[in-house]
Amino acid sequence: MALLPDRHPQKDFFILDLSDVVPKDDTASMEHPIFSLATKPDMRHLVYQNGDNALEILPSVHGLPTIMDKDILIFCISQLMHKKNRGEQIGKRVRFSARELLIATNRPIAGLTYKRLEQAFIRLSQTSFKTNVKTGDRREMRLFSLLDSGSGFVFKDDDRFRLDYCEVILSDWIMRAIEGDEVVTISNDYFRLRRPLERRIYEIGRKHCGAQKRWHIGLAKLQEKTGSNAPLKKFRLNIRQIIADDHTPFYKLELTKDDLVIFRPRSTSTTLTTDISLPEWAEDKARQIARVKGWDYYTMRSNWMEFAKAETAKGNPPQNTGAAFVSYCKKQDKLR
Repeated sequence: MALLPDRHPQKDFFILDLSDVVPKDDTASMEHPIFSLATKPDMRHLVYQNGDNALEILPSVHGLPTIMDKDILIFCISQLMHKKNRGEQIGKRVRFSARELLIATNRPIAGLTYKRLEQAFIRLSQTSFKTNVKTGDRREMRLFSLLDSGSGFVFKDDDRFRLDYCEVILSDWIMRAIEGDEVVTISNDYFRLRRPLERRIYEIGRKHCGAQKRWHIGLAKLQEKTGSNAPLKKFRLNIRQIIADDHTPFYKLELTKDDLVIFRPRSTSTTLTTDISLPEWAEDKARQIARVKGWDYYTMRSNWMEFAKAETAKGNPPQNTGAAFVSYCKKQDKLR
């Protein structure tokens, strides 16, 4: 099954700074099966236990929030982390247009899509979670929703009753993850993955494998972490199909004869063009510079990528990509 098309390759430079915001996901929800993989209303009452971590989910009348609903949280987390890294004040209330969200998460801009967004808001705000999974430096057992009750759509009070903006009030559980920097950058191609299970598999690999040369997990344990309720035989077939399609961003997967799923990064360097790549030492050095200057590292790298590609197209490729990238980073102004 092919990837979804890149519906907004040019983004929209007239709203926010979407071209600069890097998608980020919180590590707590990447670790545990908080979101349903179903494509139809899922009314199950879920209980999950992993070591000392306990999770109980009580669905709303519209069912459990899905992995596709999570796009709203990823969008909000990404916006807040972008502002935080620039030294700006952040809070749990995030306001944006539905168009901004649809563009950032690679969704079509159509009437039916807006209706689906409304349903996602309901599931995220009305589903109750009870967990002791720690975010920030706090572990507590309480009932909460991922979005507070004030979240939703605000309409213009005119003859056409048009949508004005969306407003999200994040839960304290999510905000502690943001304030504690318990987030990781994810690939933009995450939003092009068609299957809910593909998205969940990528999340787990991104959380546990990271940039390691190899990470493995047993098939049954992986199924438990995904939250899939398919028979193990069916889950095995699904994993084999994902491996055959080979669309998982950054990672290649392997399933051994003894049901061991192995994740490996596709490359240890970041490719800019077919002829230009960044060595690991330069990326490590640039991360240090970004922290000192208050920049989001991936924004800084993306800016340099565009510059390097433009110069290469003119016939002026960097002679030493690592040194050129580090030098560029050093010249950037401090943001805080």
